[in-house]
Amino acid sequence: MAYHPFRHLGLKFLALALATLLWLTVAGEHLVERGMRVPLEFRNKPPELEIVGDPPTAVDVRLSGSSALLSRLDPGEIVAVLDLGTARTGPRLFHLQPNEVRVPYGVRVDQVLPPTISLELERSSRRTIPINPAVEGEPAPGFVVGQISTNPPNVEVIGPESRLMELIEATTEPISVEGRREGLKDSVTVGVADSSVRLVEARVADVTIEIKPAPIEREIDNVPVRWRNLGPGMTAVVRPSLARVTVRGSKTALDGIRGDVVGAFVDLAGLGSGRYNLRVQIDPSQNFGVTSITPAVVDVTIK
Repeated sequence: MAYHPFRHLGLKFLALALATLLWLTVAGEHLVERGMRVPLEFRNKPPELEIVGDPPTAVDVRLSGSSALLSRLDPGEIVAVLDLGTARTGPRLFHLQPNEVRVPYGVRVDQVLPPTISLELERSSRRTIPINPAVEGEPAPGFVVGQISTNPPNVEVIGPESRLMELIEATTEPISVEGRREGLKDSVTVGVADSSVRLVEARVADVTIEIKPAPIEREIDNVPVRWRNLGPGMTAVVRPSLARVTVRGSKTALDGIRGDVVGAFVDLAGLGSGRYNLRVQIDPSQNFGVTSITPAVVDVTIK
């Protein structure tokens, strides 16, 4: 078929006019520079390594392009990517080149600040630690927090070896016992305070908190101080022979308690004739504890 240069002449003129208009539009735009703070991503980090501390999350870049294009840029369109494929343990320096910054077509990266990124890397490790629930507030007057239990009692965490060695326990969301008179059970999220360490698996723990009546103190006067383990054929005199004992326990346990139940004594095992200053002792009891004994030491004469 013969070529006809004048065929579709109108369409050809239209195309030429559009091309000329586009060229004039682009040629008429000024090239400008603009600074922008953009996110920093880490790629290809070896799975056996951990970044220690708080690594940078963003860098500053100098961009050049048409003013119209740069004015429409969103920071999310530009990302700096640092390749950690060759990373090793210890303090390391990584160069961040302009060609490692992703930008839209028509935008050029002239500079990255800082051009070098410093990172501390350690080997990754795992460890199982106990969960210590965070309890806040005070129970109602006359009540105290008793036993606290969690299910599960432990959680597995992963992170840099040095941080794991320092980590003693995991914690939970706060559980309030403010003004309570009875126990409670709550399901709370488990976490760790160190941002370099994370849970191997997200966990929720069931926490049971006991609220029980607070122990009270009571002074018991005229408690007899007796002797024990006196040698055969010998006599002993204890002065003073009565003591005041302060005990602590629940109100039920202390109601009606008498001085002869407390069981104050001095131990004379192995002692011969003479005069001694001996410490007053109290028989242990599951119902109460002893806060103080007055006098704590008595004079004992053995004949």
